[in-house]
Amino acid sequence: MTTSTGSAPITRGMELVNGGTFLMGSDGFYPEEQPVHPVTVDGFRIDRHPVTVAAFRRFVKDTGYRTVAERTPHGADYPGADPQELVPGALVFHRTAGPVDLDDWRQWWSYVPGADWRHPAGPASTRHGQELHPVTQIAYEDALTFAQWAGKDLPTEAEWEYAARGGLDRATFAWGQDFTPKGRRMATTWHGRFPWEHLPAGRHDTGPGTTPVGTYPPNGYGLYDMTGNVWEWTRDHYTDRHPHPAPGTCCAPRNPAADPPRPQDGTAAERFPRRVIKGGSYLCAPNYCLRYRPAARQSQSEDTATCHLGFRCVLR
Repeated sequence: MTTSTGSAPITRGMELVNGGTFLMGSDGFYPEEQPVHPVTVDGFRIDRHPVTVAAFRRFVKDTGYRTVAERTPHGADYPGADPQELVPGALVFHRTAGPVDLDDWRQWWSYVPGADWRHPAGPASTRHGQELHPVTQIAYEDALTFAQWAGKDLPTEAEWEYAARGGLDRATFAWGQDFTPKGRRMATTWHGRFPWEHLPAGRHDTGPGTTPVGTYPPNGYGLYDMTGNVWEWTRDHYTDRHPHPAPGTCCAPRNPAADPPRPQDGTAAERFPRRVIKGGSYLCAPNYCLRYRPAARQSQSEDTATCHLGFRCVLR
């Protein structure tokens, strides 16, 4: 249920998605997307595009909110960490000079003190002139707090995937089967060999990064950037695979949401559970992360903010 601040929900810039049944997941790519299974969702409204820097700035101005990346981490949350390393900051991507071991993400990611939604690459960076880009460096708490301020909620994984498909059930991409129909780019993703070779999309493309929302065509439901640009938070706790349909059931699950993960060894659950993120980002490439598809999913720790992670909201 949506938690409201008492003001009317902000419905401007949302699209109505009628409810229905679809086949969720994919059996042709990564194991965590399996098994394909029928799911029914009720109708809902969803933001036409990810929350922008301008919209998040209005929220911060109205509430005085400080994001997770702007706060000093508590030592109790990170036992064994060097106290000198517990400083405000976030994860930032660094393009490498050449090919690297793709099994070692530390080759291109680093924790940068002072990185936050205003300074996504560190203190010297800025969002000036990028008001219509998706806001990034957003942890789960930040996204949920914004949604509640707006009288909305974050989508469940099922809602997000249903909306991303735009009515094209079982299509590989949000627009069909061909990644670049007639040679046309349809989303902000990585072209070239990740994480070093970036092939620009045009003369204004100066390197990997976000693009203004709505740069590419919408899907069949009128939604922009459901593919690429930034990953997006969902409400669901992450599980390694989708649940198998119960044998003998006649109907698809309705409005499902993954339950919190249960400890397997009798210990307490981790301090920061992992949530499902969807959609891929400008860092997704065929040679490393072919997850710019509606069925694709990935896990992200709730406390983590990165330069390629944002969100959008729903209203039920």
